[in-house]
Amino acid sequence: MSFRGVFPYLVSPIDASGLVMKGVLTDLVDHLIASGVHGLTPLGSTGEFAYLDQEQRRSVVDTVIAAGRGRVPVLAGVASTSTSDAVAQTEYMVEAGADGILAVLEAYFPVSDEGVEAYFTAIAKAAKGRPVVLYTNPQFQRSDLSLPVIERLSRIDNIRYIKDASTNTGRLLSIIERTQGRMEVFAASAHIPVCVMMIGGVGWMAGPACVVPKQSIALYEAANAGDWARAMELQRPLWRVNEIFAKYSIAACIKTALELQGFAVGAPIQPQLPLAETARAEIADVLRELGAL
Repeated sequence: MSFRGVFPYLVSPIDASGLVMKGVLTDLVDHLIASGVHGLTPLGSTGEFAYLDQEQRRSVVDTVIAAGRGRVPVLAGVASTSTSDAVAQTEYMVEAGADGILAVLEAYFPVSDEGVEAYFTAIAKAAKGRPVVLYTNPQFQRSDLSLPVIERLSRIDNIRYIKDASTNTGRLLSIIERTQGRMEVFAASAHIPVCVMMIGGVGWMAGPACVVPKQSIALYEAANAGDWARAMELQRPLWRVNEIFAKYSIAACIKTALELQGFAVGAPIQPQLPLAETARAEIADVLRELGAL
């Protein structure tokens, strides 16, 4: 199975009692698939994985897989501070029917290159042949994937993708050159997707695609066709979405945007706080400008 295109990072709708709001999440999945997305990624950063317990994580992924009904691939997020827990999470996601794994390393203490490599290698083995996407986001992580580690991991058969949110497009080019086709690159929301695709990227994995899926897909299709003038014409207004999500807490911002669009996904998980009315109004203005409200 080959992954490319637009993969929204889904929110995790949790009610006041701590239960996953399965109906709302199912409605969102149906909406995104009807909009033409190429895949779904629960438990990415937008999914607030760091704030969920084990049962909530499992419930989110189970709901997305059930709602998707095999129409598009589901890449389930796995993140932990310990290798054994990450392996256990991966084994559950594979058994639940995930088509691939989005692998994240959480770290309280810094981890050596050898430890980082061993962590992702263990996840790849537990994935039982399913494709693994490495996710690196240095602004939030104590331990990052270095270029030598990425190159070595690219030689593991099922570690085939990376989403690098370092905001360093030059680093992406280094990854593409070093891995020589063994690892393909997805743009992060902090990057300009057109530029990432121009240097060889295969798509966009991002929370904002939850609220502007059709616009995101149009951009991808233009870039994939090599119509760079059209792609940039679509990219410029979409950058407003990245600006607003950089200004406010990303999960709170995307949940607010979805609420404005009619999806009652609830508040961000505490201690994160809901956005104030001024922020809601600013987000609404951006959505209107893009024809997404």
